[in-house]
Amino acid sequence: MKFPSTRYSGAAQYASAYFATMADAVARTDMSRIEQAADLLGEVFGSDRTLYVCGNGGSAAISNHLLCDFAKGIQTDTPLRPKVVSLSSHVELITAIGNDFEFAEIFAYQLRTAARPGDALMTISSSGNSENVVRAVEWARANGIASIALTGFSGGRSAALADINIHVPAENYGVVEDVHQSVMHILAQYLRMRVMEPALVPNRYF
Repeated sequence: MKFPSTRYSGAAQYASAYFATMADAVARTDMSRIEQAADLLGEVFGSDRTLYVCGNGGSAAISNHLLCDFAKGIQTDTPLRPKVVSLSSHVELITAIGNDFEFAEIFAYQLRTAARPGDALMTISSSGNSENVVRAVEWARANGIASIALTGFSGGRSAALADINIHVPAENYGVVEDVHQSVMHILAQYLRMRVMEPALVPNRYF
């Protein structure tokens, strides 16, 4: 659903419509894909493999936030020691690759350097069509790296290429990014919770 489709007269009215649009997008998101992603990530971290994550703009911020919540949050009160690399966080490397080669290669180049079969890639792209994200998923697919794509709008090329696509059916960048951020938090908290001692769960803050 495209939002907004009309001009609103006040911020409160816009906020109510925005939250209603977000609730609708959540209700129409396939929760089984989140289950699949959690199982894959559990296997990756349980096998001492590495998760690579990337995105542009606001999605880069979610990528970097994921690094914090996964690498630090998941291991709190658990035996897991998640290895997570945000391909969006290295400004010096990103600008060197973009300047010397092309911006579309900034994520795939890093994967070629560091990723190994058994690792996983998570891409975050509202459109699903960012060329640097698509190239990262293509490289992962060709090199034994399982992939999870978080998408919105029509899903784009990365939705079709990824092993698991968590698609947010909305046509507003803020709404899509808000739900992607929530999915990131859900995965981090769930992966932590499911390996904690049950008695600890009610006594810890998530």
